[in-house]
Amino acid sequence: MKRSDSLKGITWGHSRGFVPMVATAQRFAELHPGVRIDWELRSLQDFADQSITVLSERYDLLVIDHPSIGEAALHNLFVPLDRHLPQEYLLDQAQHSVGASHASYQIAGHQWALATDAATPVSAARPDVLAKAGQRIPQDWEELLELARAGLVAFAGLQIDCLMHWYMLCINEGDEPFLRPDRIVDPEAGAAALLAIQSLVRACGPDCLSRNPFATYELMTTSDQFGYSPMAYGYSNYARRSYVDKPLQFGGLVQRHGRLMTSTLGGAGLAVSARSKQIDLAVDYARFVASATVQRGLYSEAGGQPGHRGAWLDDHPNQLAGDFFRNTLPTLDAAYLRPRYAGYISFQEMAPSTLMRFLDGAATVSATLEELERLDRSVRQGRVDERHIAGK
Repeated sequence: MKRSDSLKGITWGHSRGFVPMVATAQRFAELHPGVRIDWELRSLQDFADQSITVLSERYDLLVIDHPSIGEAALHNLFVPLDRHLPQEYLLDQAQHSVGASHASYQIAGHQWALATDAATPVSAARPDVLAKAGQRIPQDWEELLELARAGLVAFAGLQIDCLMHWYMLCINEGDEPFLRPDRIVDPEAGAAALLAIQSLVRACGPDCLSRNPFATYELMTTSDQFGYSPMAYGYSNYARRSYVDKPLQFGGLVQRHGRLMTSTLGGAGLAVSARSKQIDLAVDYARFVASATVQRGLYSEAGGQPGHRGAWLDDHPNQLAGDFFRNTLPTLDAAYLRPRYAGYISFQEMAPSTLMRFLDGAATVSATLEELERLDRSVRQGRVDERHIAGK
């Protein structure tokens, strides 16, 4: 039966986020004559911290970051997919989750998105550059700092990334953030984590503070200046010979305090707006994109980074991406799940500038921790200072 229906979607502006959505939309339209799905872009920064309330009014389909789920559930922005998809389908998604990716879109008893993309900070190397410099891939934090002082480390130190790294280092110091109702983290652990980031930034130089993950990978694959990235959200594109001339070798994180570090889960989910006039069609498309067959095949082939575990273990995606998926899967399985309470996105939007003041030398460790705690309290109590959000 022919249809004349159209959907609009919003995703983020990188090949990993955009091209697989276009490819799956085209194939879905071919399988459903009369259907049209148009995808638009937003920046990676907006993807990380932009409120989804307005977006859910404009688009049928949204590629989202999981910390948005608390806001979505509170305001009923998305369709609860458990009311529209078969239980066996959702069970398969849960059983084949990459780390906590599938569960990250669950809150208030509902599944608000499907984990179509999975990511966490991992390492990346140019073994040829390291070998030429007589160096090797570092195994622990001290070796990492030595390599950085030698000028061979590209650190993704953009504001939002440093916040994710701070969470990781707090865990490494023995205290997982946001577990207590009265504070984010133990002050000693938080302080040690701040000083650790500062030591890496000083070893790498201030230019690192302007780089997000894919800017870091572009630099590493278009020049021979850097041989190692210690922690940046993985992009399998940069391990693909079809995408870059000098592909990267991705792997796990270094040890610190005698244990592997635990990074902060990222990735993306596909949600359906509750305001869509084509909910059934949008859900059918989301189901198609997240299916094991599409994730292993078309989605991966189009440069996507699947959310279905079967794709991470399958030979075909790994052949395309230099074993990126197998080599980094243990790090994703161990990744830390960020808070998802309604309002957390406001904290995530404001906190990075607080960290930057410390890294720029304009604030002390204690003042930085106090400000982070104050921001968290104000967000939870609904007393957000809009001047701070605007960076004024």
